[in-house]
Amino acid sequence: MNVTAGPSLYRRHRPRTFADVVGQEHVVRTLRNAVQQGKVHHAYLFVGSRGTGKTSMAKMLAACMNCESGPTVEPCGRCESCVAIASATSLDVIEMDAASNNSVDDIRELRESVQFAPVSGRSKVYILDEAHMLSSQAWNAFLKTLEEPPPDTIFVLATTEAQKVLPTVVDRCHRFDFARPTVEQIAIVISRVANAESIEIAPDAVALLARHATGSFRDALGTLEQLVTYTGTRIATEDVLAVLGVADADLLFEAFDAVAAGDARAAWLAAARLADTGRDIAQFLKDLEAHARDLLVVQTLGEVPHELRLTPDRDERLAEQASRVPGSSLVRLLDLLAEALRTVKDGADARTRLEAALVKAAAPEVDPASRALLARIERLEAAMAGEGAPAPARPEQPRAAAPQAEVPVAPAPAPTPPSPPSTAQEPEPAPEPIPTPTATAVVDPTDEPDLESVRTHRPAVLDAVRVDNGLLAACLAEAHPVEVRGREVVVAFAEHDTFNRKMADGREHRATVDDALRDLAGSALRVVFELRELEQHSAPQPPSEDELVARFKTEFDAEEIVPDDPQPDEPEGQP
Repeated sequence: MNVTAGPSLYRRHRPRTFADVVGQEHVVRTLRNAVQQGKVHHAYLFVGSRGTGKTSMAKMLAACMNCESGPTVEPCGRCESCVAIASATSLDVIEMDAASNNSVDDIRELRESVQFAPVSGRSKVYILDEAHMLSSQAWNAFLKTLEEPPPDTIFVLATTEAQKVLPTVVDRCHRFDFARPTVEQIAIVISRVANAESIEIAPDAVALLARHATGSFRDALGTLEQLVTYTGTRIATEDVLAVLGVADADLLFEAFDAVAAGDARAAWLAAARLADTGRDIAQFLKDLEAHARDLLVVQTLGEVPHELRLTPDRDERLAEQASRVPGSSLVRLLDLLAEALRTVKDGADARTRLEAALVKAAAPEVDPASRALLARIERLEAAMAGEGAPAPARPEQPRAAAPQAEVPVAPAPAPTPPSPPSTAQEPEPAPEPIPTPTATAVVDPTDEPDLESVRTHRPAVLDAVRVDNGLLAACLAEAHPVEVRGREVVVAFAEHDTFNRKMADGREHRATVDDALRDLAGSALRVVFELRELEQHSAPQPPSEDELVARFKTEFDAEEIVPDDPQPDEPEGQP
């Protein structure tokens, strides 16, 4: 059977009735009720990403209105009107692409055609695709017609970017937002089409194809048609991997095993094996990003959610790996992969960026960034604690006689005189010693930092901000922490420095500083920027000579040797 002859798979297998629609239940129910109750509106706005069924739903509505047995929610699909609508030859269903027909002249031509009555059906249906591409002048010319169209005229505006449609247009339409279909829903459509076309496709291949479609029925069926051309009517998982150019699951798991083990050599070898397959390396970066996201979702939920499930073996392996890879490593790898994708788009060598991302994730010691420093601290804490997953990094801060949490201690028993030895009396077992609390048992994670500790973190905060926004870091270099009020850190600029203060106080800039301070100080702090008269003591002062001597004596348990005073009859400086 030649499945590629004639129209494409997607066009041949468009849903023709509401019962054929997979997903979009809210749209189906509303339109079905409108047709049954005779309350079909004159203008609809269908909003959703590409391939979610907006145009198919519009044609379904047209068929419901113009079927010879209608209006009906179940068009027959056999009458002259239904056949003409399905084959895009109906004179009463006019499709326009606003991307190429967006001028005022095009809209004037449409306004003239609207005045004519339907040719053979009950209603004229205008389907305007990519409606956001119309110019403002074209919309203004079309607005009156859209608001008060002739009888038996329906407009369906389809768009992927509703924010670009004029609010005055949106107000005159009934809006429906088309949700992106889930992987399971796309898999249902793929299996249904494959059965109808006598295509044998492995379940793993269906799942992989559905995930790669990224929420588009049209993309999924287009790739299925490409696979049939590539391999025939029998499709294996290896064929899907070859056509899509995606990485084999084993290579992805291998790369993340290297990151979890902190093995830079294994990470580089995994990157080399990915590159040596000859497929698009930029696609590998996206595959790694998707796998990291899957692991993070599984860690957060504690299970493999339904939309991430492919096969039982793969799901079990995903859950097992999620239990071993630290969450902080996943977040950092996501940042590294995003940076790699940006630099590759700007012209950097894709293989080099792939190798660098994996090696940095596996070996934070080769990365000078502040987040890499935090990753190294977490690994050290995990190693010292003997735990599999690292604890959140929180640098210790020096405190003078910080109050410790009270630990109840049983009162010591009163001393009793020794009893004479007796053969009839057995010795009592010695009481178990009360465990002495360790330092970690009394650490309060809600302790509020003092001003001195915040000032200590200032250079590291500037370094962390500089990674994301060099201009903001330069602006913050002119400010100093001057006060801590609970969870608020007051950072002051000089009274005349209104420009830098206004720049730093932007919402995104303030959030960047908050995140950097929280990562380094280990507690949730909020930065408040103010203008103040900066005094000399606002900046950290270098220790005096007496303070240096005192610290030296404390650190090294040393004793200061003071020279003897000179004798009165001897000149100072002589023996």
